[in-house]
Amino acid sequence: MQYTRFLFVISAVMIVVAGITFSGCTTPTPPTPTPPQQDLLIATTTSLYDTGLLDHLGGIFGPEYNANLRVTAKGTGQALELGQNGDVDVVMVHDRVREDTFLQNGYGVDRRVFAFNYFIIVGPPSDPANTRNMTATQAFDTIYKKAQTNPKVVFVSRGDASGTHAREQFLWKNAGYNYSAIQVSGPWYVESGTGMGATLLIAEEKNAYTLSDVGTFLAYKGNLSLVPLVDQGDELLNVYSAMIVNPAKFPDTKVQLSKDWINWLISSKGQDLIANYGVSTYGQPLFHPALGKWELLGVSQAETQDPIP
Repeated sequence: MQYTRFLFVISAVMIVVAGITFSGCTTPTPPTPTPPQQDLLIATTTSLYDTGLLDHLGGIFGPEYNANLRVTAKGTGQALELGQNGDVDVVMVHDRVREDTFLQNGYGVDRRVFAFNYFIIVGPPSDPANTRNMTATQAFDTIYKKAQTNPKVVFVSRGDASGTHAREQFLWKNAGYNYSAIQVSGPWYVESGTGMGATLLIAEEKNAYTLSDVGTFLAYKGNLSLVPLVDQGDELLNVYSAMIVNPAKFPDTKVQLSKDWINWLISSKGQDLIANYGVSTYGQPLFHPALGKWELLGVSQAETQDPIP
């Protein structure tokens, strides 16, 4: 009986030792490697960048999709040129006419409208041209006429082929003026040749009028004494779109990541983030979501809500 018990104990010890030895010799399963982060190259208008919106959205999208947004902020004209050269994956701008040309010429595909806000005419609180509460066209006409005799009336233009600059030219045309003549009509008209934030600061220095999108104005408001003077009317509607650079022309375009980004922007999550951006800081949103607003924006319903397949 004692001999049998001894054999049992020896056998148990051998099993335990064998188990320890076996487990010690087992090669652990290596962890699944994390795929490398992809860079999404975006050319955008300065207003989306100066307001901080793209940094905010990118900080949420990036970790979800293992992506890094590399943003180049230019005026709309220069942003479209980057797309035409195949230097970026996505273009985000706000000039419908030039967007149409970009698409028609085969440089872009899959446009989606993701946000809007309004342009405003801002100027010194004294409003030396007396433009307050006019329409934008009336205000431009008045600024020009008053500037001919009143040296305190100065207008600062973006002068950079941006979407804002294009809207300014549209308003001069509506007011009955040839823009080329406006450009050389006197020292009252100043071209900054730079982005919206910098243009607002120049207008501040000169105590001048300028045309701005409301989002950038709110973002810079703490550094300005300028006030909104004209902010109503359909001619001030400012619509933002995103387009993928055509992979048929530029095979290096990151098509799937570009689709993911744009589809995320027009998703309910992306639209909610846009709707709430700036509210806690400025008491109002800097941009409005496009979802459900296709008739107001004058675009197709599909552009505001249908994911890119």
